[in-house]
Amino acid sequence: MFKNIAKLFAKENKDLRKRIYFTLFALGIFCLGTGITIPWASVLYEELGFLEIFNLMSGGGLKSFSIFALGVSPYITASIITQLLQMDIIPYFKELKEQGYVGRQKINKINRYLAVIFAFVQAYVISIFYLNTKDVMVMLKTSLVMTAGTSFLLWLGDQITQKGIGNGSSLLIMAGIIESMPSIFIGAFNAFITAGTYNLAVGIGLFVLFLIVYLFVLVGIIWITLAERRIPIQYANHTTSAYGTQSSFLPIKINSAGVIPVIFASIVLTIPSTIAGLIKNQGAIDFINKYIVYTTPTGFILYIALIMFFGYVYTFMMMNPEEMSKDLNKRGGYIPGVRPGADTTKYISTSLGKLTIVGSVFLVILSALPILIGNISSLPSSVSIGGTGILIVVGVAIETYKQIESGLVSRSYKKRRRVR
Repeated sequence: MFKNIAKLFAKENKDLRKRIYFTLFALGIFCLGTGITIPWASVLYEELGFLEIFNLMSGGGLKSFSIFALGVSPYITASIITQLLQMDIIPYFKELKEQGYVGRQKINKINRYLAVIFAFVQAYVISIFYLNTKDVMVMLKTSLVMTAGTSFLLWLGDQITQKGIGNGSSLLIMAGIIESMPSIFIGAFNAFITAGTYNLAVGIGLFVLFLIVYLFVLVGIIWITLAERRIPIQYANHTTSAYGTQSSFLPIKINSAGVIPVIFASIVLTIPSTIAGLIKNQGAIDFINKYIVYTTPTGFILYIALIMFFGYVYTFMMMNPEEMSKDLNKRGGYIPGVRPGADTTKYISTSLGKLTIVGSVFLVILSALPILIGNISSLPSSVSIGGTGILIVVGVAIETYKQIESGLVSRSYKKRRRVR
């Protein structure tokens, strides 16, 4: 890793350095925008429910009603919906999926339009629930500013993808989460050392323990993110070796679903409270606060069950074993010792199912840690260990590093060819 960092400053990698500088400049603009609050809006001090994860992605901009309050979360919503529609739900989207690059470009364009629509709807709903005003014009202006902010971020993300390094939208999400992270350590330092709750030696010890546990969680997330099951594959090729086959493998990640199951579970748990708030039924509100909210025992169990359920369902929707088996057969590949067709589908399905259970349990632990620590300790709500935010940061950081490494390797290869 350090060797690659040193290579970045070599003369032949000047263009790669420019792309990195452009990316950092664009992320700086995003961080600056998260600090600009809409003039007629006010900072929120109440809990946002499932919107907390989107508040985290926007660098805390949602609670402060900044111009980038929504971040790129509407685009994420649009992307998830179009992904689901490609699963034989609407034939048009399945056809686009099968068109390759051209189809992906059309889907990306649809995602952009849907993101702008979702941004306005989401901004208006947030304005109704959290903005302390009944003036319709104020809510409309706030919604338009937030929608314009999201539109600008979509454009900025495209610029990063084209002129910078890495995936623009993912990097904007990562930047928002990293921007929110210092408050975690500052809050922990204040709670353990400066608040006077513990004597100085005990406070320092607890703060060091907090840092060690946080580091262990980070290492665990990196390991899970990189871990994968490699199913051996062979392709018929009579010219590559004496045995007439070419070996390869089919990689399946332990956590193929990413953070999507957590987002879905949070949304489902928040729907009842949203409906109860709209109909203003106090009995329903009390029932939800007592049994449905994930900080209660029953709500916590329901939250875990939903994460497991969505983790399993979403993974099998996105990685269809039957389609994988058919694609493998079309390319002349097979799993050694497994017959093509139904047996291959069953083998891939069994392997994927076992890995999905492990990945979903990992997501449950990661999501449950902040809730459990918040309930058993006196730490403020801003201080947490775990959470899906770190998972997003690690995933994006690894993918970006791989892209930089790939760029360095390709430039080094071209240099050697010129020398020859």
